[in-house]
Amino acid sequence: MAPQHESIGTILIADDESATIDMLTDLLTEEGYQVKGVGSGTAVLEQLKGDHGYGLLLMDLQMPGINGLDLFERLRKEGSDIPVILITAHGTSSIAIRAMQMGVYDYLQKPFDLDEVLVVIKRLFEHQELASRVKSLEQRADLRERMIGRSPAMSQIYKTIGRVAASDASVLITGETGTGKELAANLIHQNSARRNGPLVKVNCAALPETLIESELFGHEKGAFTGAVAQRKGRFEQAHKGTIFLDEVGEITLPVQKKLLRVLQEGEIERVGGTGVVKVDVRVVAATNRDLLDEVKQGNFREDLYYRLNVINIHMPPLRERRGDIPILVEHFLDKYRYKPGAPLTKISEEALARLERYDWPGNVRQLENEIERAVVLSQGNVITSHDLNLSQHGIPTQVDLATRVRNRERLLDVLAEVERVMIYEALQQSDGDEKDAAQRLGLAIDDFQKRLHAAQ
Repeated sequence: MAPQHESIGTILIADDESATIDMLTDLLTEEGYQVKGVGSGTAVLEQLKGDHGYGLLLMDLQMPGINGLDLFERLRKEGSDIPVILITAHGTSSIAIRAMQMGVYDYLQKPFDLDEVLVVIKRLFEHQELASRVKSLEQRADLRERMIGRSPAMSQIYKTIGRVAASDASVLITGETGTGKELAANLIHQNSARRNGPLVKVNCAALPETLIESELFGHEKGAFTGAVAQRKGRFEQAHKGTIFLDEVGEITLPVQKKLLRVLQEGEIERVGGTGVVKVDVRVVAATNRDLLDEVKQGNFREDLYYRLNVINIHMPPLRERRGDIPILVEHFLDKYRYKPGAPLTKISEEALARLERYDWPGNVRQLENEIERAVVLSQGNVITSHDLNLSQHGIPTQVDLATRVRNRERLLDVLAEVERVMIYEALQQSDGDEKDAAQRLGLAIDDFQKRLHAAQ
């Protein structure tokens, strides 16, 4: 895949040993990188003036005139956000800790493990590319303007929104809490060429049963105690636009009947009124409930369900699109940096791997909250695994299992998921020690590693 901007893949090497520069230049050039070598901190400052175009500074810790950490600190004070990997022949825990707290991406110890050099550099440029893609997604005026994800499931959602946005068909968005149902509704409205009216949002679960009818359809003066004036409801407010009924499964049966009339006839009747009011409204509804199950239990009208569910968009849980976690993390890191213009907070590989293993019961919303918290509380510019506050994994609850049976999921698939969750939980509790994790689960290390490989 081609780089998203020209600095990705362009490396500046700074070392006072010409043999080190020559060796690294040969190694990295063979891998397709563009490389420039200099021998001092002063030369680094000269190279980084203006629009330098470098995507990485690979810099020796000990150089004539100014050492690597001091030079790094100066670059940051001068506003440079170039990623830095330090080279040191004297690696100690204190140096490593100080370097990471200052925001250095990583450090390499002499003598080099050449494979490690390539892995660290490749990983850095992959992170840069992800960050660049996030910014590109945010800047583009298409369906993915604010929806982040490249998984097949998300790609299908983009296509569906693109097809239905221009129509007047009702849309039912389903999915667990925190999966982005409201965001999908926003995109449907924003890309609806035939709708120049407002997007009116109604949280049906937050409205008391006694008020929801008046809130949706309005009321006439004197209709009930406290109705001192005529009031237009949300449907009238959304005329020529879109109404988003969030948690539509919470609406009572009497109100469901009136909602069905709006969908069938395009008209409402205010509480206390005697006439009808014509409305031209596109209805987008969302729910985290199984509405078909609610129909079977008599809690939701079947005819209303089919009126709402002309187009169904299902927002997948984050655990089913783990490949989107890195780009979501980059997006939220950029969103919650300490202040506008500050260097982008980074995340360690260990911490990112832990995020990718977690099952995210609260989905994307929970991931966003976790990243915001980690950015605020982490020391320096790098989030480590210790900065994360993930709750313990749990096996699927009885409700989850009942839903899986209703969905006719295979027992072997559910058991495999439980096994995967327990394996990753054991790894987290063991800080990545596979032997200890195996002992926690009562498994031989060979058996554990085989199961871990199958779960990945």
